[in-house]
Amino acid sequence: MATTNKKAAEGVDYTMQERIQALYELQKIDSKIDEINKVKGELPMEVADLEDEVAGLQTRIDHIQADIDEVMALTRQAKEEIEQSKAQIAKYEEQQQNVRNNREFDAIGKEIEYQQLQIQLCEKHLKEYSGSLKIKKQHLEEAEAVKADRVIDLNNKRTELASIDAETAKDVEALQAQADKARLVIDERLLAAYSRIRSNVRNGLAVVPVKRDACGGCFNRIPPQRQSEIRQGKRIIICEYCGRILVNDEEQE
Repeated sequence: MATTNKKAAEGVDYTMQERIQALYELQKIDSKIDEINKVKGELPMEVADLEDEVAGLQTRIDHIQADIDEVMALTRQAKEEIEQSKAQIAKYEEQQQNVRNNREFDAIGKEIEYQQLQIQLCEKHLKEYSGSLKIKKQHLEEAEAVKADRVIDLNNKRTELASIDAETAKDVEALQAQADKARLVIDERLLAAYSRIRSNVRNGLAVVPVKRDACGGCFNRIPPQRQSEIRQGKRIIICEYCGRILVNDEEQE
């Protein structure tokens, strides 16, 4: 790769064979990075899942708290209405003492009766609010307890992942630098194809050598004429069975 990297620095065009070779080098580098990432196992996914769960629990807690605030506001309103009705009753009872006839007395009596009904209705609502508030507070405590446990799990997973990242950071950084150099040789169209194939195969192998007359990815046999074209490196050869890019086996050579 020394010659091709020098060309990259000088802005020189590359032969197809050099591009294919650089692509194979990039594959080997990416495979090493994949191996390092395997050490993390399911940790990144577990951290992401826990983050989503904690966020969901926080949303639920916020909704429950909003419901509690609303019930408490309705409770205060009902209590204020009771006090207002009591004040009205006291006012009407005082007026009853100064009435001039039975018609006025009865009219004021109806007003007092109406305010008493209002008090009864508010007291009924207060009982309903009290029961609802009790249930909602219980749900809030349960959600907060679950969230607290998940936050502990999340912090532990994050710490574990950060420890692995710290241990492998230098190796990954060095490999990324090598990968960047290899990419300078490869045109964007070929890089796009490489990335697309890598994302579609389970083991991340987009570029594989022909070993023992077979594709290094799917192990299907490659015809001799096809192998000859691969060794010449004049164009990109794709395995007709698995769609991977085929290159010459350096070890076999």
